[in-house]
Order: sequence, then C-alpha cells, then structure tokens
Amino acid sequence: MTIKQLSVFLENKSGRINEVTKVLGENGINMHAFSMAETTDFGILRLIVSDVDKAVEVLRAKNFAVVLTDVVCICCPNVAGALAKILDKLAAHQIFIEYMYAFAQGDQANIVIRPSDLAECLKWLAEEDCRVLGDQQL
Repeated sequence: MTIKQLSVFLENKSGRINEVTKVLGENGINMHAFSMAETTDFGILRLIVSDVDKAVEVLRAKNFAVVLTDVVCICCPNVAGALAKILDKLAAHQIFIEYMYAFAQGDQANIVIRPSDLAECLKWLAEEDCRVLGDQQL
C-alpha cells in the first residue's frame, strides 16, 4: 500500500514556504507530514496532505511546480531501536532508501520512505509483518 506525496519546487527566497502553507490552509487542506530539502538554487518541499488531488490543483493554479510520488508510510512503536530493526530488514533484502522523514503520534512513529523498489519494499514489509499505513490512516 502506497500513499501519494507532493513535491513542491520552491525558489530559495523568503516567504515561499509560507505561500504554500497559506494556499493549502485557505483551501482546507491539512498537512499531515512534510520535509524540506534545499540546494543552492531551490528547495523541495515534500508533503503528505489530506486531499492530494485538490492540493495539486490549487498549488498548480498558483504556479507552483508540483510532482506526485508514491511513497510508503510505516508505523512502528515510538521507542528507541524500533526503526533500526525495520531498516535492518529492508537492507538485508537490498532495499535502498532514497530518502525518509518521520513524525510521531504519541506512542507510535510514522516513517515516510521512498524506497528504490516500491513493490519489493512492500513485499518484504508484509513478510516481516510491518504495519504500512494508507491514506485513510494518516
């Protein structure tokens, strides 16, 4: 089970992230998780949102460059070492993680990963009995 992630490309200038959050907020779209990566020329704001289709529509209408990507959201206990066990198992199966970010909700941690091979990653997570979240569970 995968979820859709938005990647919004932003110029490196003051206020650009605020513009994205403002557009989403004005349209009733909640940000469940996000990560910001930067280069010297631009930033990539990666988002998991409550309404993907509407978010793409309203952001593109405001001339933001938006790309959709399939990612996996793993849920594990929010305790030391829990994520390491999952990542060890994925590494043992040669699943490379291109990037990841996480957010905690009480005693649970949710980790968004972009694996090199989605199908293989999902296969091994299922075999290892790892909990994978869908859109409706965020």
